[in-house]
Parts: sequence; structure tokens; C-alpha cells
Amino acid sequence: MNDHDHNHTGLRRRGFLTAASGLGALALAGCGGSRGDSGGASGGGTPRRGGRLRAAFAGGGAGETLDPHRASLFADVARAKALYDKLADYGDDLSARPRLASSWEARPGLDRWKVSLRRAEFHDGRPVTARDVLYSYRRIADPAGAFRAKASLEPVDLDASRAVDARTVEFVLKRPTAEFPNVLASFGAYIVPEGARDLDRAPVGSGPFRLVSFAPGRTAVLRRNDDYWDGAPYLDELEFLVADEESARVNALLGGQVEYAHELNPATARAHEGRGRIEIVRLRNSAMQAFAMKTDRAPFDDPRVRRAFFLIADRQELVDGALSGAGVVGNDLFGKGCEFYADDLPQRTQDLDRARSLLEEAGASDLRVTLDTSSVAAGFTEAAGIFRDQAAGAGVTVEVRTGGKDSYWADVLDSGTLCCYRSGAMPIESHISQRLLTDSTTNATKWAHKDFDALYRQAQATKDDEERAALFGRMQRRLYAEGGFLVWGFADWIIGTAPSVRGVDRKAPANTLDWVRFDKVWLA
Repeated sequence: MNDHDHNHTGLRRRGFLTAASGLGALALAGCGGSRGDSGGASGGGTPRRGGRLRAAFAGGGAGETLDPHRASLFADVARAKALYDKLADYGDDLSARPRLASSWEARPGLDRWKVSLRRAEFHDGRPVTARDVLYSYRRIADPAGAFRAKASLEPVDLDASRAVDARTVEFVLKRPTAEFPNVLASFGAYIVPEGARDLDRAPVGSGPFRLVSFAPGRTAVLRRNDDYWDGAPYLDELEFLVADEESARVNALLGGQVEYAHELNPATARAHEGRGRIEIVRLRNSAMQAFAMKTDRAPFDDPRVRRAFFLIADRQELVDGALSGAGVVGNDLFGKGCEFYADDLPQRTQDLDRARSLLEEAGASDLRVTLDTSSVAAGFTEAAGIFRDQAAGAGVTVEVRTGGKDSYWADVLDSGTLCCYRSGAMPIESHISQRLLTDSTTNATKWAHKDFDALYRQAQATKDDEERAALFGRMQRRLYAEGGFLVWGFADWIIGTAPSVRGVDRKAPANTLDWVRFDKVWLA
């Protein structure tokens, strides 16, 4: 969930073949350049221990889970981060940073990777071992399981991979993969003890907090893990509370019932910023905002229609209206400002005359389409209304259809032709592998081209950074010309805290290492 319009540097070089164990040396610049200090919501100061922080998130009722491999809601993911660790996680710049892995190293052919583990313990005192890692990954990859990270682990031959010793894993890959560290950092790839099964009832992780109690849809209480390998948290306890409506989260923060409120609307931030009652933290450009066009069905199976829709959009009007200005315009590509981003392509602007001409060429001058939307994400319904009015200027009739929040993402993945879409932060390589290959499991635009797939495989097998960047550039130029994602903006992710809260990172996009990093937060 990604960055402000500073000076985007495009390709950032990084050594992908090995990773050092010293985390301090990996403090790289974030996507899109500097975003200010990370001293905390109301400044820095000397950290102090003690107290309970109460954090309000939107929930999922009885469907909430403590199983880190099933986590999908932000509340689930935040709890998983507190209870568990991954081998790696994404830094502010979306590069993989070592966590339970102390280092990784590739064989020259990029089809075998050796991963060394740091000394760490699960909450029950058992050491984290290579066998635990393999068990966790095999559990995630189980065809009978519905685990989010399954697609990310697809390049790994888990049958051939092995534990070299207690703290060394040799991963054998199905094909050369230069970006393999992204697999280790992938969403949901948490390490659990060998043999762990019912993780909702008995969640044993190696994370900074231990479970005290859990009531799905209501609350979860966690206590500090004094033996945490990365240093004990400052807080004594951490409590997650459910408040589905944004107004409820804000009122709880204003009323002193919570000290941390996740995912606030831009209008709320504008109303309270600088007033002293609550602190507003903006994680710049954390969420890609887009319309997804299904490229396998009419009318969007004609690339001329897709190009016309690219030209219908007034991106600045969408950012100003749907996001209350809390973001920057997009250019129909994912990952603005991050590594491999094609920032050399011209910024697309509205051109209704050219849009009408393309529609006429396609025999679609009187086009009528349905745009699916929902209140499932901030700005979705507003964006749909704004785009409907913009499309009318090109002679296109857009009927906005508002669906329910609970089933929206499942419904629009396969049904309909045009929908509002949002994505959190991830490497551009991961976005392509998860959403734009023929066999991708979350391919919302139904983009399926064997030559595009082959180009991606070639990039993955390319060791040289510049050569690999050139291949990712070719893929993005293709998507810019005829892809199915109309990326109109990148939204700020907004968090509210009490003035007493310190240590909240101001740079980390949602879904990265330092987002909801409650082990580094303290109460002044």
C-alpha cells in the first residue's frame, strides 16, 4: 500500500546476490526520495519502557485470524507482524532486508540460494531452525491450503530444497531467479515452528510480542517478548481493537480510548492536522489507485479502447477529488519512484479528442460500460463518480455499480469489465509476477501474453542489474502502451496517533518492515 512526487531516481542499484547481516548498513533511501525523519509521530526523545498501547483497525468479524499464512486484513497482518517473523522484509525502498535470515548468497547460475539464519527463539524457547523454515514454506505451498504467499513461493522447488544444517537452508529453484530475496520477504511468508497447525488457537512465533488473549472481531492483547532477537519492545502490552468505520476510529482516538488509529481519510487528516489533539502521520504514496480493465473481454479486448480510456482520465482531478489532494498523479504503471520504475515515459494527460478518435476507430463511438466500485477503500466511490463525468466528455456512458465491501475483491477479480482497484507497496517484479503473468493468481486485468511471460523469465534469469532494468523497462513500455491498469494516482496512507506516542515511522509504506512496527514504538 507507496510515494510523493519528489525527484524519482528510477533504478537504484543494490547488490542482489548477497545480503550482509548488519541491518544498520541497509538504511537506503525510500521510493521517491526522502520523506523526512522517522523520529515518531510527535518527535523523538529518549525511548521509555512500559505502558499499553491501544491500536484501532478495521476488522473482519469472526473471519479474523492469528494464522500468519492466512492473514489478509490489515488487522490480521499487524497482529502477524507482532507475533511472527519472516526471513526478510521490505525496506522503505522495497528492497529485501534481512530479518530471521542473517545473509543469503546465490550460486552463479541463480538457481540455488544459500540462506543463513540468525540465532532466534520461538516463544516456547525452541530455536528457529532450517527445518522450521522448510516446514513453513511447505505449509504455505500446500495445494489444499488457501494461503496468500503461495504464488510468491512458486519459483521454489521445495521438494529439492534442504536443511544443510540447523541454521542453513539451501533453496533449489525451478529456474534462475535474480530477485529471489523478494520471495523471502513476500507478503505472508512467516516462519512458524515445525509441526504447527492450529495457529489460531496456539500461535507460537518468534516475534516481539506473545499472545495473551484473542477475541475475533473484538480485541487481541499481546505482551512484550523480553527475549526477542531484535531487542525487547518498549511497550509492556499491545492491544488491537476493532473499529470498522473510520469515524469510530477517529472518535476513539479523540476520546482517549485508543492511542493509534489506522487508515484515516484525507478529509479527516486535513481537519485535525496541526490542531494539537492528535498527530497525523502521512506515509507518502503508499497505495496505487487505478481502474482495472479486463483485457480478455469486450470492450477492453481492443487495445484502442484501452488507450482511449488512458486519455479520458484527468489524473489531477481524480487525485484532488477522490483523495482530497493527498497523493500524486500516476502514469498507468505500478511502483512510481521505486527500483526499475520506467520514469522516462512521458506523463500521460487528458486528451478527449484523441480518445474519441480511438473509440471511433474501434467502432465504439457510443460506448456504454459498467464501472464497479465500493466503499471498501477510501476514495473508490468518489473516483468512480469523477471518472464517469470525465468519460462523458468523450461520448462514453459509464454506469457506476456500487457493490458490498465484504465480497468486492473476490467479485471483481473475475467478473465485470471495469473496476476500481487499489494495491499496496511491493517490488515492481512482484507486482508483475502476481498480477500480470498468464498464470498469475490475482490477475485482475486478465493480461495474458506468452511473450510478456518470457520477457519476465528472462529478466529473472539476468544477473546484471542494468540489463535486468532494461528488460523491466521493456515490459513497462508494453503495459504503458496497451496494458489493463489505468493507474491514475498514488495515495498517502494516513495514520492518527495520540500526542504521547513516539517512534512511529514516517517513511515506511504500508506492508513494509517499519509499517505498524509496534516493537519500536513507546509512550512518552
